[in-house]
Amino acid sequence: MANHKSALKRIRANETKRLRNRYQHKTTRTLVRKLRGLSDKLAATELFKSAASALDKLARKNVIHKNKAANLKSGLAKHIATLA
Repeated sequence: MANHKSALKRIRANETKRLRNRYQHKTTRTLVRKLRGLSDKLAATELFKSAASALDKLARKNVIHKNKAANLKSGLAKHIATLA
């Protein structure tokens, strides 16, 4: 294991960021699943705003690829469009 002070700090920082990324990714996946399960268009539209924002944030932080975020948002928008 590394003994340099800066390397030890980097290890701590990486672990903190890993846990934060994991939490945000899991929360976003839960939002997406919840939105796909909705059948009410009004509720789905409201939830879509927060889901799209969360996906954009993950893409901006390089937790997921920007095209993956775009594809997920597109699929969710199509799902909302089919709701009555």
